[in-house]
Amino acid sequence: MCSSDLGFFEPLFYLLSMRAGLGSLVGTVSMGGRQVPYDVFVAPALMASSAMNGAVYDSTGNVMHRLKYARIYDAALATPMSPAELAVGEIGWALIRGQIYAISFLAVMAGLGLVDSWWCLMALPACALIGLTFASIGFAGTTYMRGWADMDIVTTVSMPLFLFSATFFPTSAYGSWAWLVQVSPLYHGVALVRGANSGVWSVGMVGHVLVLTTLSVVALRIASRRLDTLLRK
Repeated sequence: MCSSDLGFFEPLFYLLSMRAGLGSLVGTVSMGGRQVPYDVFVAPALMASSAMNGAVYDSTGNVMHRLKYARIYDAALATPMSPAELAVGEIGWALIRGQIYAISFLAVMAGLGLVDSWWCLMALPACALIGLTFASIGFAGTTYMRGWADMDIVTTVSMPLFLFSATFFPTSAYGSWAWLVQVSPLYHGVALVRGANSGVWSVGMVGHVLVLTTLSVVALRIASRRLDTLLRK
């Protein structure tokens, strides 16, 4: 099983383990002012994580191969395409993969009875924004990598994001460290998907959207400039 497949199946296996074992021990969790089963609390966060994984894996390893080894981008620049258009194209494809993961995960959630509201369909555009954010960050980061050994950085960064973005516990459980959880880009995506699944919306959702949008724009600009620098040496 390749790493991109694990980007979908790893969160899925976590979800199944929560439903079959740990969820029955935890009981209910407070979300949006009401108590919900633990697996209903965790499922949207794992859906957001799946969208992140799909975007990150596609915008790092595949981009590394095309940029430094296959030299595909050098050939592409012989056409009227610009580095910015190359970056947008690659990030767009990574976003599509992340969205495929999200749709598949939502179908699994529906099949397990973990969908809490028809508003859950709004989780798909939320996951698209998550995919755009992490694909842009992943692409920008890859332009700084020197070789395949640096790909270990992807796992080193993505695993803590997965575990500590209010994925498995509400922010109140982190006590005085809650502010650090809220620094995570994935936290904002988790909050959006969780709100969509429960049908509970607040003004704070606008802030989550703005954070992810800002990160996407900044990372995309960095990626296009770095690509221009690398390919026009």
